Amino acid sequence: MTTRTQRLDELPFTGRHRRLLTGSGVGWALDAMDVGLISFVMAALAVQWDLSSTQLSWIGSIGFVGMAIGASLGGLLADRIGRRQVFAATLLVYGLATGAAALSTSVAMLIVLRFVVGLGLGAELPVASTLVSEFAPRKVRGRVVVALEAFWAVGWLLAALIGYFVVPSGDDGWRWALAVGLVPAAYALVVRFGLPESVRFLESRGRYAEAESIVRDYERSAGVAYVPDGDDDTVAAAEPTPPGSVWAPHLRKRTAALWIVWFGINFSYYGAFIWLPSLLVAQGFDLVTSFGYTLVITLAQLPGYGVAAWLIEVWGRRLTLGVFLAGSAVSAGLFGLAESPGTIVAAGMALSFFNLGAWGALYAIGPELYPTPVRGTGTGSAAAFGRLASIIAPLLVPILLDGGGNGLVFGAFAAAFVVAALAAFTLPERAGTVLDEK
Repeated sequence: MTTRTQRLDELPFTGRHRRLLTGSGVGWALDAMDVGLISFVMAALAVQWDLSSTQLSWIGSIGFVGMAIGASLGGLLADRIGRRQVFAATLLVYGLATGAAALSTSVAMLIVLRFVVGLGLGAELPVASTLVSEFAPRKVRGRVVVALEAFWAVGWLLAALIGYFVVPSGDDGWRWALAVGLVPAAYALVVRFGLPESVRFLESRGRYAEAESIVRDYERSAGVAYVPDGDDDTVAAAEPTPPGSVWAPHLRKRTAALWIVWFGINFSYYGAFIWLPSLLVAQGFDLVTSFGYTLVITLAQLPGYGVAAWLIEVWGRRLTLGVFLAGSAVSAGLFGLAESPGTIVAAGMALSFFNLGAWGALYAIGPELYPTPVRGTGTGSAAAFGRLASIIAPLLVPILLDGGGNGLVFGAFAAAFVVAALAAFTLPERAGTVLDEK
């Protein structure tokens, strides 16, 4: 008896998979661009609007409040109304809100709009990774999801380029930078009408004819002609599975460990990279120079993803995630001690390399830990918990700076990475398994 999901799992990577990966990846890159832009906007507004560190902290953190709520709601909705529908809706929400933020006339207005932006951003990421993981062939599933996450580096690089060339161009440079954020709103149409709905989701809702049509499209792309056998269950299937709980006895340990990893990586990544341009300015570099250093540091994200994508099918998910988190801890410690331009850039590039490689491995392992009825909820709730750290970290940076300078700031980030690495090594290894296996 061959199920639709087994048929998908055994296919080679085809043009259909590539289109899904690229279509989802563009949305992912636009998400990263939006998140990255705010760090450059903060540095510019600190000068133009003479903002205090507390005001800057709230501008940096409020989006993550929205992301925490959005991640939780997005995962729940994805398990109820579909992955593709939620993906498209999130692009529309944060695209329109980012465009509106370009018209901000006060800190309060900018903060409110950044909260709305966060709602959309937070909901998108776990939904997109779930959708891609449910289509990726089993033998390369981890590598495909890391490739999706690599689009984050593309988006962050776009943010760095816009920050370097557009934000310093004049008093309204930051407004033009945010106006670019309208692009995701238009791209929502591409997602809604150009990407397929998850076969596993459709089956869980009893929509078997739609699921079968999508599977056969993917088989035709691979040159496979499916011939039903006598025990075939591709037309009829079991009754829709009721939702369960991510805290069920057989899932609770992995859920707890996943939440810890998400918290640690969010705390360190967003605490460091949202403040990076501003921290460089505070060290005496001018705005253009600090943006230039940030751009160079950002470039190291791409090889980080590339190495993680290769290792994740060689070492497995757990070891790759743990090693890259450990490398992030060492790099964060070195960055806190760096003083010269050369050591700052070198340590920053190492932090980018290991940190973003760890992100790729984390997004690959998350959807594999849960069965279909709670897959969106599981990944979304973990992301939501992690977003709490991304709220706290930017608010803590000024306090830590006053207490011990960059050394204390990045020492705290290194400690968070260590805790996350220890938790990662307790997760089950899922390389090569069927998604719904326990």
